Amino acid sequence: MSAGGVDAFIEMQAAERGAALNTIRAYTRDLADMNAALRARGMTPLTAGESDLRDYLSGLARQGLAARTQARRLSCLKQYFLFLAREGMRPDNPAALLEAPRLDTPLPRFLSEPEVTELLAACVPEPDATPARRRRLMVARAALEMLYASGLRISELLSLPRRALDAAPGMMLVRGKGGRERMVPMSARAREAARALMALDAGRGSPYLFPGRSARQPMTRQGFDRILHDVALRAGLDPQRLSPHVLRHSFATHLLAHGADLRALQVLLGHADIATTQIYTHVMLDRLRDAVAQHHPLAQVQDSAG
Repeated sequence: MSAGGVDAFIEMQAAERGAALNTIRAYTRDLADMNAALRARGMTPLTAGESDLRDYLSGLARQGLAARTQARRLSCLKQYFLFLAREGMRPDNPAALLEAPRLDTPLPRFLSEPEVTELLAACVPEPDATPARRRRLMVARAALEMLYASGLRISELLSLPRRALDAAPGMMLVRGKGGRERMVPMSARAREAARALMALDAGRGSPYLFPGRSARQPMTRQGFDRILHDVALRAGLDPQRLSPHVLRHSFATHLLAHGADLRALQVLLGHADIATTQIYTHVMLDRLRDAVAQHHPLAQVQDSAG
């Protein structure tokens, strides 16, 4: 076992919690950085105290690391030292009382409903489009319809197998973060666009709904970004305003604006914690203000008096 039980902790994250590969890599880097800092002080994770960890975290701030990066490091340390305590490698958890830096939560960027309509309209190929151009726009239409109709993450979309459409009518099975599966709605428009793309690609023998240049591999994020850039230009939108995550935010924002419940949205987005979904409450606050202004009797009296 590695010093401080790092290998065992990483194995637990992967095997028991189903942590994504990017999360595993981030935790490995974070713990290596902490270990190096502790070694410079003549300490190890098994001997370091709360003050040592506070000094380490203060050093991150002095290095100019973003508050969000500091918070991620602290989250990793809290899980790691809790693991050491539960496994009996330490009698205590020196990270238990450490607090994360305050984070400014930016409002999510999203498109207006007319902008989404324009984006989808831009996926219609010209009558004289080449077969390659026609297919590229069919990929764009299927992907955009599905991202906007279901709020998928781009990693979830690009890893979809062709059989994902075999779920119950109007639904689709998606494997999200940590390998967790969930059912998401599939609009008739999105299903029709996906079926058209599948029919076009039937001869490629790919297991993926969105195959890459090699039929045995899914499309890369970079490949999709290029398609999204082209469609944004066709729609007259600034490509810098458009990303798969912006479409996910647009899905969530527009649902709430039309009366969806925050808990239902949590399930649809695959958020493990409702706190993650609450970044969209700016829409609900606007709706509540409008409701008071329109229906509260004193608000109406004040308006007429003004």
